[in-house]
Amino acid sequence: MSGKPRTSPVDVNARTAGARPGRIAAFAGLFVLGALTGVAGALVQAAWFPGGLLLSLAGAAGLFWVGSSLTNSRVGVAAPGAGWLVAVLFLTATRPEGDFIFGAGLGSYIFLLGGMASAVICATIGNLVQPAGDSARLGK
Repeated sequence: MSGKPRTSPVDVNARTAGARPGRIAAFAGLFVLGALTGVAGALVQAAWFPGGLLLSLAGAAGLFWVGSSLTNSRVGVAAPGAGWLVAVLFLTATRPEGDFIFGAGLGSYIFLLGGMASAVICATIGNLVQPAGDSARLGK
């Protein structure tokens, strides 16, 4: 065994998951970027059907991945994901005048489900901090 002290996963999470003002500001900024991405994606996916749909889903997935990479936490995906979801759900509601952003078509459903799926995928395989210490490989 080496002379380095081993740290448990609790210690690693305690160091990285603090509620510092900079992290809170980053999460708030990611929330706003998620909302803007949701609004832009809602408009683009309907305007240019096949290409716009792919572009809007790629933009949302890219934002979720960048949020995870910058903050090294799942909250980095949850913040823009929540902003995206709030904006998209707000845009799906009809107004008393009968106006709405989303039409009842295949592209709209793919955008809604694809955006949610990309947030879940990015949260699942994100860049999370691994515990420090020796590896558990045998024969080392």
